[in-house]
Amino acid sequence: MKAEEILEGAKTIAVVGLSRDPAKAAHGVPAVLQAHGFRIIPVHPTATELLGEKVYRSLKDIPEPVDLVDVFRPSPEAPGIARDAVEIGAKALWLQQGIVSAEARRIAEEGGLEYVENRCTAVVRATNAISKN
Repeated sequence: MKAEEILEGAKTIAVVGLSRDPAKAAHGVPAVLQAHGFRIIPVHPTATELLGEKVYRSLKDIPEPVDLVDVFRPSPEAPGIARDAVEIGAKALWLQQGIVSAEARRIAEEGGLEYVENRCTAVVRATNAISKN
């Protein structure tokens, strides 16, 4: 499945590493997705609310189904995030631009998840005019 098909099929996106800093892509990209009608669920170790949404400490703490896990963490953290994404039954794992992990790909694909790496969800959204509004 292509990146744009994965994003088109997603409604609820858990963002691992959503930043408090509005100047960072890890804040701006999820904000853009939210503005285009995607449900954003922030995953952050210490924040309590980001983008007006309740923050969860880990993927496993999210009490609702997740379509896509969008990752803004360093590549070495990706395999653990992939394991959690498989465990919660997410449909896809997406590593943002600059993040690559052969191990995360293997874990995700063996777990039945669609997989994208080294791509920006906001760029794919804009290029393909994907919106949930």
